[in-house]
Amino acid sequence: MLRALLAPALLSLGCSQLFVLQPYETSRQRQPLTHKLCSAASYLFTRGRVLGGRRRLSPHVTHKASHSLGCPPAPALECGERPLIDKTSGSRIVGGHDAEVGAWPWSVSLQIHHVGAKFAHICGGTLVSENSVVTAGHCTTGRKDPYFWRAVLGTHNLWKHGKHAARRSIRSIIVHPEFDRETFENDIALFHLNSAVRYSYYIQPICLPSAHLYLYIGQETECFISGWGRIAEKGKSKTPSVLQEAQVEIIPHSACNNSDAYGGMINNNMICAGSPLGGIDSCQGDSGGPLVCYHPGDNKFYLLGVTSFGYGCGRQNYPGVYVCVPHYRRWISSQLLLNGKAGNPVSITLMIFLTVRCIVFM
Repeated sequence: MLRALLAPALLSLGCSQLFVLQPYETSRQRQPLTHKLCSAASYLFTRGRVLGGRRRLSPHVTHKASHSLGCPPAPALECGERPLIDKTSGSRIVGGHDAEVGAWPWSVSLQIHHVGAKFAHICGGTLVSENSVVTAGHCTTGRKDPYFWRAVLGTHNLWKHGKHAARRSIRSIIVHPEFDRETFENDIALFHLNSAVRYSYYIQPICLPSAHLYLYIGQETECFISGWGRIAEKGKSKTPSVLQEAQVEIIPHSACNNSDAYGGMINNNMICAGSPLGGIDSCQGDSGGPLVCYHPGDNKFYLLGVTSFGYGCGRQNYPGVYVCVPHYRRWISSQLLLNGKAGNPVSITLMIFLTVRCIVFM
């Protein structure tokens, strides 16, 4: 069982109201949260645009075909690209809808095998190299033996993987050494696959934002979450078989830490994203999945966050909380090097700072 802590000396909320994003097979646990705040900030956003409710972005499938051959060309082995989808097309998760096939080719389903049963989806993940997946540290709580895990890549429907899917056993699981189950500090981990995957239209790595770059997200920037998690918090919520997607707004720390929100829980290693009015959020089963943002300068997507925790799902004033990936770029890169892969290239050319802080001002 995953044991997450969120609670409250800082929030005027009962412990029973606070939850962490957990897999389907576990309940959301309630425990007290300790925290620390950071005063300095050099990681800045301007307000991102949010599309409310269930508005759909009318994806345009683009094959960029080599018509003389009657088939699309092989995708370039770069990061953050979607060979089958045009630009930022796309938005259940909570308040979203079915993704187009191939819309998020770096999305990974991390599954566990139970004795006498089939594999079951537990958490999401994001492909960052041909044999490494980034996910949340709390997904591994009580489940750190790689023998019981597998990764499914390139799939759209968890019940029908299809010919484009790849299944890989897990060679090793690396959880951040300073991961704290009580505060969700450093809630990040890497799963190293037993064998490399071959990139295709349906399997692509995400780009990692450099820890030395100032990632500017403007009003027109599109940010998205995706996963196979529940589509509602309460009752017998449906768990979709098809990958869900939603467009989200990056919420400033000042709003996320208000007394009527998380009340100071959110520090500079975390990012809040969703909708201030609620209704758009990640939920149970989405833990470890990606928060990605599109950069029009190089027409690529970058991994900004890893789904970590939240108070309920889709509640007003309580957006989802995500691990700030730029803050952990150095750790991720070092683990990829130890694993024999340097990871994908970073091609954003932006303002350079000495450090990255995920405190968001608007």
